[in-house]
Amino acid sequence: MINKNKIKKGGTEVLVKIAYRNIWRNMRRTLFCFTAVGIAVFFIVVYSSMIEGMTKCIFDTVKIYELGHVRAVSKQYEAESEYMPVQYPVADGKSWKSVASDISRIPGVRAVLPRITAMATLQDSTVKHAVLWGLDIKEEIAANNLNLTNRNDGLQQGRWPNPGANEIAVGRVFAEKAGLNVGDRLMFKTISAQYSEKFLRPEITGIFNFDYIKIDERYIVMDIERLQSLLVLGEGTQSLVIFADDDKLAGGIAAGVQTLLGSDNVVTEWRDNYWVAVMGMVAPIYNTVFLVFLIVASFLIINTVVMIIHERIKEIGMMGCLGMTRAEIVKVFFFESIFMAAFGALAGVIVGGSIVAVMAGSPVRFMEYFGNTFADMPMSNAIFFEFKPSVLLRAWLMGVVVASIFTLIPSLKSAFVEPVEALRR
Repeated sequence: MINKNKIKKGGTEVLVKIAYRNIWRNMRRTLFCFTAVGIAVFFIVVYSSMIEGMTKCIFDTVKIYELGHVRAVSKQYEAESEYMPVQYPVADGKSWKSVASDISRIPGVRAVLPRITAMATLQDSTVKHAVLWGLDIKEEIAANNLNLTNRNDGLQQGRWPNPGANEIAVGRVFAEKAGLNVGDRLMFKTISAQYSEKFLRPEITGIFNFDYIKIDERYIVMDIERLQSLLVLGEGTQSLVIFADDDKLAGGIAAGVQTLLGSDNVVTEWRDNYWVAVMGMVAPIYNTVFLVFLIVASFLIINTVVMIIHERIKEIGMMGCLGMTRAEIVKVFFFESIFMAAFGALAGVIVGGSIVAVMAGSPVRFMEYFGNTFADMPMSNAIFFEFKPSVLLRAWLMGVVVASIFTLIPSLKSAFVEPVEALRR
C-alpha cells in the first residue's frame, strides 16, 4: 500500500531542493539579496548589542551609586530628597549597624551599607559647591566595583580616607577644576542635623575616578563615621542601601525591609528609578526601528522575486504542464525567498557578532564626545557592548521571518500564471 504522507513529505523535499538550486542560477542577483538582508541584520546585531550594553550600564549605575537593589530612607527625607536633608535619619536615627543586622537576616541580602549625602559650600576654591558622600569605604569596595569601566575600586592616586580620620577623597574632574592634589587641604562648610554650621579643613588623601561624571565632578568621599560625627547624627544614617544576591530578589527584600522598618520609612526598589523605567518604555521603539531596517531590505528581495517570476515565465508554464499545482509553484518561489533571507541574515549575524565580540572587551567612550550633555543620566562615561547569543538568534529570526513574510505576496503571483499562456511567450 502507498503511504500518502511519505509522498507528501518527499514532494516538499523535492521543492526545497529545486528552490535551493535556483537561487544560484543568477549569482549576482542572489548576492545583492544576501547583502541587503545581511546589512540590515548586521545593524540590528550591532545596535541591539549597544542598546543592551547601554541599558546594563544604566541599571548597574543606578544599583551601585544610587539605590542599590533596595534603598531605605525616612518619609521626611524622601519628601525633601532634592535638598539632601540630614536631619531625617532612617529608622528614627537608630544605630545603623543594629538595623543592618536585622535586614541581613532577610533571605537573599548580600550587603547592607550606610550612606550619607550632604551639601557643602567650599571656601577659597574655584569650585563653590560639592556633595559630601559618607561611605563605609571598605565595605563598599568589597560589595561592588566602584569603577564600572576598569572594574576596580576607582582610586587613581593616593589612598582612601581612614575610618574616623579628618581626611577626604575627591573626584578626578573635581580635582582638575579646583586645582587640587593629594596632600592639599580643602576648606568647606556644611549644615548639621541640628541646623548648625560646621566648618572643616580635611586633608585630601586620594583622588578617585569612577568614570561617572556626576560623582567625579561633584562628590567628596568621606568616611561614614567622620561624617556622622560632623553632622551630629550619632550612630544613625541618612539611608541604608541593600544589595541582593540576585536582581530578581529585590522585590521580596524590599517588602521585608518595609515590614521591618514600618510606614515611617520609604523603601525603594531599583526598578522604581525613573531612568530604569524609561529604558523599559523605549525598548519597543528600538524594535520598531529594527523592523523598518528589515522591511526596507526586504523590498530588494521582493523586487528580485518579481523579476525572477517575469524572467522564468516559460519555466513556470512548463512546471504547470508537468503537473505541478499552483501551491507547489508558489512554494518553490517562497522557499527561494526563505533561502536568500536565511543566508543573508546568517552573514549579517556572523559579521555583526564578530565585531560585537571584539567590542565587548573594549569600552566605547561615548561621553567623551558629548561632554556633560548626558550628565544627568545615570550612565558611566564608557559603554560595553553586550555579546549575547540571544541577541544574535533574535536578529537572525527577525531577518528570516520579516523578509519571508514580505516576499510571500510576490511569490503568490506565480500561482496566477496560466501554463499555456506562459509557454506562448
